[in-house]
Amino acid sequence: MHKATRACSYRSELYRKPMTSGSKIADDEAWAAVLARDRSYDGHFVTGVLTTGIYCRPSCSARHPRRENVRFFPDGEAARGAGLRPCLRCSPDDVSRDERAVLTAIEAIKSAGQPVGLADLAKRCGYSPTHFQRVFAKATGLSPTAYARALQNARMAEALSGTERVADAIYDAGFSGPSRFYSAAGKRLGMTPSAWVNGGRGVRIRWAVVPTTLGNMLVAATDKGICRLAFNESDEALRRRFPEAALEEGGADFANLLEEVIAAVEAPGDHSHIPIDVKGTSFQEAVWQALRQIPPGETRSYAEIAAAVGKPGAVRATGTANGANNVAVLIPCHRVIRSDGSLGGYAYGLEIKQRLLDKERHQKGSQHE
Repeated sequence: MHKATRACSYRSELYRKPMTSGSKIADDEAWAAVLARDRSYDGHFVTGVLTTGIYCRPSCSARHPRRENVRFFPDGEAARGAGLRPCLRCSPDDVSRDERAVLTAIEAIKSAGQPVGLADLAKRCGYSPTHFQRVFAKATGLSPTAYARALQNARMAEALSGTERVADAIYDAGFSGPSRFYSAAGKRLGMTPSAWVNGGRGVRIRWAVVPTTLGNMLVAATDKGICRLAFNESDEALRRRFPEAALEEGGADFANLLEEVIAAVEAPGDHSHIPIDVKGTSFQEAVWQALRQIPPGETRSYAEIAAAVGKPGAVRATGTANGANNVAVLIPCHRVIRSDGSLGGYAYGLEIKQRLLDKERHQKGSQHE
């Protein structure tokens, strides 16, 4: 999923319900897409600039107009009906052959509900397999096979979140049977799918509460990685979170991992090598992955993270996903602030958030002295 956080034409298809041309999009969402020049919104509306009398794609590279001079239309026909003419720079009414081919392939992949061969996709679009692979990868950043896999993974996460029976999730996600489902799930999720929907049933979780300069810190881990890192939280809260898991205080084999986690708090830096075991919806996981791309000592706004996962209009949802993070520091939600530079919120209090940021900035500064 880490590739899904990079900006590209169709990446947000994995995180947003498909919209057809002419779908109603809120003006605030449309304006955010224009400011981000988000190509995934091309074809869903056009931007009319009343002072110049032209209309553009959302991704048009021309200088942004003033907001009060803009009106959004569902398509070029509606804009022309209002007396506007198409922009010569972005040609909003023209769809290239390559763009049509990629959209056709995406629709075929979604409709099939299972992997579609490269040769089959290329034939549908009238390309050779080798050339179509390049065209698709240039537009989406993924090969057709990787795109189909990412889409299936997203469906798997949604299916697991919406059902109590893993057997139902297997087929809801488009897998042909249990063996393929568990093979894919084992690579993507730490706990088994049934453990996630059953409060950790059948999973051993080792834990410890240790003192740090930021206060007492709870660290818990499965055999796959850290599943909970929180400040000023007791093991009772952990038991409520994973009521069916076998919880035990960490022993000698837990000590090395614990030391690495303490170091991540006391000496901030790049600790991406520490394994984590988390699960959320496809959107939450995309946000969490985007957070892990923020360098230590730097911050990003909620709006920037929303744009990074292909949903520039979902700033509030991004904040909610940020707050749903179960492993503080390792998924650095403390590095996200408001657009005005204020800290925003933090589950463990703004004092801890500020001290974490101060630690990282000091560490970054000392490295450059």
